[in-house]
Amino acid sequence: RFLALSGRNKERLETVARACRAFGAKVEAIPVDVTERAACGRWIAETDARHPLDLVIANAGTSSGSGGRGESEDQARDIFYVNMAGVLNTVWPVIGPMRQRGRGQIAIVSSIAAFRGLPGAPAYAASKAAVKNYGEGLRGWLAAYSIQVSVVCPGFVRTRMTENNIYPMPFIMDAAKAARIIRLGLQRNKARIAFPWPMYALAWLMGALPPGWTDRLFRKLPKKD
Repeated sequence: RFLALSGRNKERLETVARACRAFGAKVEAIPVDVTERAACGRWIAETDARHPLDLVIANAGTSSGSGGRGESEDQARDIFYVNMAGVLNTVWPVIGPMRQRGRGQIAIVSSIAAFRGLPGAPAYAASKAAVKNYGEGLRGWLAAYSIQVSVVCPGFVRTRMTENNIYPMPFIMDAAKAARIIRLGLQRNKARIAFPWPMYALAWLMGALPPGWTDRLFRKLPKKD
């Protein structure tokens, strides 16, 4: 098995690479920033030329702590740039090669937050909604080329993004359990891999209800700090 990993932090990237190699995988870990379109595209194209990629996961994402003060314009723009442009910079370099091969799989990581605008994290929720819709559209388009596309919508998972949250995080799960759910969903070519199911059901309901019915509730939710 060949695994290509990228990330901005070389030390953390190599730590993950060593863990994967311990399971017998052949790993190539290259520091790349997904917001740099040319660099990201070059890395993916060169990697695919040497090792045709069967599965590509667009996982980079960011949020910001508002501490009840709201997001600044710069924060909002940065969040959209990483969360949306990062997906584009990751998936487009492989769409062409996968279409030529007539096979492939793409996983795009969105969030449970994609189903309803969140006053405590408006740019994050909106960018993840854009990612979710984009992935769903790609799935329909690329199916004609036998390319599978799944959108992953996790709830709270224990990661560096959640470790500093001081508010309650219902149904939070370990990263290993989340990874197993994602793996099984990809094996089954599920269109949407959303979990845990109680949060997914609630998020879906809140998104389906008229905003006027839920505005007061969402304004009372705790803000990121």
